[in-house]
Amino acid sequence: MTTAEGLLQAGTFAHDALFYQGRDEYAREVCSFVRQGVSAGEPVLVAVPGRRLDLVRGALGEAGQAVSFADMAVLGRNPARIIPAIRRFTDSRRPHRTRFVGEPVWAGRSPAETAEATRHEALINEALAAVPASALCPYDASGLGPAVLADARRTHPRIVQDGARRPSADYSGTAVARAIGGQPLPSPPPGARSTAFGKQDLPALRDQVSRRAVQEGISPSRAQDLVIAVHEIAANTVVHAGGAGILRIWRDGLSLVCEIGDDGRITDPLAGRHPDSPDDDSGHGLRIAHELCDLVQLRSGPWGTTVRLHMLAG
Repeated sequence: MTTAEGLLQAGTFAHDALFYQGRDEYAREVCSFVRQGVSAGEPVLVAVPGRRLDLVRGALGEAGQAVSFADMAVLGRNPARIIPAIRRFTDSRRPHRTRFVGEPVWAGRSPAETAEATRHEALINEALAAVPASALCPYDASGLGPAVLADARRTHPRIVQDGARRPSADYSGTAVARAIGGQPLPSPPPGARSTAFGKQDLPALRDQVSRRAVQEGISPSRAQDLVIAVHEIAANTVVHAGGAGILRIWRDGLSLVCEIGDDGRITDPLAGRHPDSPDDDSGHGLRIAHELCDLVQLRSGPWGTTVRLHMLAG
């Protein structure tokens, strides 16, 4: 039996982290997991970063014809997009059990991206708790730092490593996600432009974001996406958080950052990540922002709520 076998367990959602060393082990373990699913008649989704996507496709050969593939560098650029994408995959194939390979953390991701990917890995335990699916999440044990691997142990019930699969003694369910989401973000830089707004100011707010995006070299289509995302979050503030908030805008490296802060509080850790429902408008604005922006950071606590939207120039 290979280390990836036995992932179909009693219960519903099985969530395992694979700590791998090198391309050969990566290909062997991932492909074993995928082939088991294909042999069992389970729909399989492989979402890993581009080069490793090519590696898996090549190693699978003909078996890959039965597999769905996605580039995680695109799908998971904003990690908050991953759970909705997986739910679309699993829900469209019910009542079949499904399995997927998801690699949201890789060397080279920024600290902000890694924190959001870690938050995703914790939240998926709650989001898919009742979904009949098995997940394998590869982690490069030689390329990622000790803190990242420690977080993986906290966000995955089981670890596959060195030819063995064992329960993670450090697993803490969604505690990591709640800890990240409940802490304020670092303060904006001193040069950030701040604008207080209410309901009557939303048109001017959209104009301000549009002009700044153009000045920062963001393409017209992506600038419009950012304007829509800012409007959706600001409108949420107006409707659900006392009618007033503050927009802050600044440049951070290659990205333009728009931050909306208010005095409200979001208590649902999965806000913006639930499947779309015609009967439920909650989280609609956040879902739109997640889909349109390159990174979204949401923090909420007794001090209020902050939503930070990142859009790369170009």
